[in-house]
Amino acid sequence: MWYDTPITSMLTITYPIIQAGMAGGVTTPQLVASVSNAGGLGSLGAGYMTPVQMQKAILDIKMLTTKPFAVNLFVPEDDPSSEESIANVQFKLQHFETELNISSQEQKRKSFIETQKDYQDKLQILIDEDVPVCSFTFGVPSKEDVSRLKTAEVIVMGTATTVEEARINEESGLDMVVMQGMEAGGHRGTFQADFEESLIGIASLIPQTVDAVNIPVIAAGGIMDGRGLLSMLALGADAVQMGTAFVTCQESGAHPLHQHAILTSKEDQTVVTPVFSGKPARGIKNDFITKMAGLESLPGYPTLNTLTKEIRKQAAIQKRPEWMSLWSGQSSRLSTTKSAREIIHDSVKQVNGLLGRFSTPSH
Repeated sequence: MWYDTPITSMLTITYPIIQAGMAGGVTTPQLVASVSNAGGLGSLGAGYMTPVQMQKAILDIKMLTTKPFAVNLFVPEDDPSSEESIANVQFKLQHFETELNISSQEQKRKSFIETQKDYQDKLQILIDEDVPVCSFTFGVPSKEDVSRLKTAEVIVMGTATTVEEARINEESGLDMVVMQGMEAGGHRGTFQADFEESLIGIASLIPQTVDAVNIPVIAAGGIMDGRGLLSMLALGADAVQMGTAFVTCQESGAHPLHQHAILTSKEDQTVVTPVFSGKPARGIKNDFITKMAGLESLPGYPTLNTLTKEIRKQAAIQKRPEWMSLWSGQSSRLSTTKSAREIIHDSVKQVNGLLGRFSTPSH
């Protein structure tokens, strides 16, 4: 069958469909379990979680499914922010804080950097809880950490945005790599070059990567249904990763205003911007992005992410989507409010229909 690929075999899943490990609350235990129960691979976005929060979520997932699932982590990195850039952005953010009635006491100024201890604690929890798959973004884990996970029989999945980054993942011992096309919503996984140079369309990225590496390749970026799935398999991918498609599904933990924005947006309304977190990310253009775009230098991640956190939180509470981070890929017109199970099964049904149509002799 078309869905028997190296990925489905390695992950022991039925269909080559992986739900992206979107951090920030989108990937509820219900969503992760629903995707896995439907034959795909659900993924918990644990990048912003504490070790304790992550462990609880893993236990919740295990209560809902006996199928394989993944946990996604951020590779720790240094904070490059200068005092000048922090002061400049704090001044700019005062407008939003005033409008949302955020006091200086409420707005935390201290940047949160995940400590190496927290990161290592998370890795140990994954091992202790027998999580079958761990995926990484924002870089490549050390060879020591990869070896530690693989010794515990954890499958290790990386993220890349260029062929060279895919090669680095392979050389570092990762088992498979997600290739993130420029169409993808949310944060860019670029780590080796400037993100502007790494905005490669998925249809160009996949065949070039498949020819360059020997590990299985997963396509991500703008894939919402069976048409995208089949096209990526035809280009040589062994599976697809879908993110935006699940943001608006019934089990999603995304804010209703975020879901509404995606469901009512068009393909030309997203931009790649660093103004929310200090890292480039694709989302629906709004007033916050427009007003912040003029700053010449911005603090990096995670400093800016922390500085804007209360603004984003209060904007959601006060129903001001124009100041929220509305992450979305470029195929938003294809979004639905189906269940995760329906999204997977409808995609599979669509692939079967397309293959049937292609194999029918023409008269």
